[in-house]
Amino acid sequence: MATQSVGFRVMELLIAYYRNPSIEVRNQIVKLNFGLVRKTAHKISWQCAEPYEDLEQIGYIGLIHAIERFNPHQGGVFSSFAVPYIRGEMLHFLRDKGSLVKIPRRWQELQRQGQKVGKQLAANLGRLPKDAEIAQELKIPLQKWQESKLAAQNRKPLSLDAAMGNTADAPITLGETLLDPRQQALQHWEEDRQQLQGAISQLEEKTQAAIEFVFFRELPRKEVAKQIGVSPMTVSRHIQRGVSELVSLLQPQTSKQLAS
Repeated sequence: MATQSVGFRVMELLIAYYRNPSIEVRNQIVKLNFGLVRKTAHKISWQCAEPYEDLEQIGYIGLIHAIERFNPHQGGVFSSFAVPYIRGEMLHFLRDKGSLVKIPRRWQELQRQGQKVGKQLAANLGRLPKDAEIAQELKIPLQKWQESKLAAQNRKPLSLDAAMGNTADAPITLGETLLDPRQQALQHWEEDRQQLQGAISQLEEKTQAAIEFVFFRELPRKEVAKQIGVSPMTVSRHIQRGVSELVSLLQPQTSKQLAS
């Protein structure tokens, strides 16, 4: 199926689902957008130790949430709206499971050995051992032990209340520096709406009218034909041509967002 046809079909299904939600229609939309989930899963899998397959399955939950929340009459591009939900679901999953940071296995094993040795030394010395003493017992350079410790510390999630800096009145916490996923989605949505409006304005006048009446006002094509003074068949041609042109006009922006 050509890209234009896929885009047109997704638009139709999203409108149908918005008007009358059903599992059947939702699953069709999921199948047509599996590439968004796979692309996002591939990116995140390189940043964590979780299997790609697990991330992909979690990503479909985010895609379903996006489908359920998407309003096609707002004029946004669905792919750009859905990606923050897909990515967010994966990151929530990873946050709940632990670290987002890959730790080399050799360092993980070194940490386990070091913790065991540290307990033995503490019992023998009656105090917490120094890094140099642990490294000596492990028979490795001090720098190597310290690097493994630093990696383990970086693996632990930071508290959202952790101070990141100070203003004149109060410290700035990590939570305050993070974007709200919903706010970020709304921001993308508004940007996409403006892009779509700009693209529609470049279409031929009757094609603009056909797109607006069919997709945004939900008028039957026979009624649209009367409104713009053409036959129902011509309305269908305007719709197909308009969607094709919109996909071409919006493709550079969409591809750029997915690559970011």
